[in-house]
Amino acid sequence: MAGDRSNIISPAGFAALRAEYDALLGEERPKLVETISWAAGNGDRSENGDYIYGRKRLREIDRRLAFLARRMKAARVVDPAAQPDQGRIWFGATVELADEDDMRRTVTLTGDDEADAGAGRIGWNSPLARALRGAAVGDLRTVQLPAGPKEWEVMTIAYPGAG
Repeated sequence: MAGDRSNIISPAGFAALRAEYDALLGEERPKLVETISWAAGNGDRSENGDYIYGRKRLREIDRRLAFLARRMKAARVVDPAAQPDQGRIWFGATVELADEDDMRRTVTLTGDDEADAGAGRIGWNSPLARALRGAAVGDLRTVQLPAGPKEWEVMTIAYPGAG
């Protein structure tokens, strides 16, 4: 069983994957195929930039479509607002943490496909998210970082649409 390595994702994150897939398959790929056909009809393909670039871009799109299809097939959509135990950190929680120097950091546990560390969204399978799973306010959790272990205290836990 995939266990906690499954592709857990929010409804919005799944919709974003689906939208990208649909746009590539329904819009960008057909336009590119048309351009390649047109370029192929222009004679010598070995020096035809439109043809060469088009074929390369088509391979990139097909790889991305295959990747998105695999991610969507493996996805387990979880609505963070529907988490039954909102007193602990689970998928979708927004958590305020404090380190030993009382430096604060706020992160939201998201699906790996939705992660954006710069915006405070960390993937469900990241080291910090794994360390925080199941923690309650006041709990201390240690995360192994490349520079060594770092301890965080859970200050607050919030879920979307809660209280």
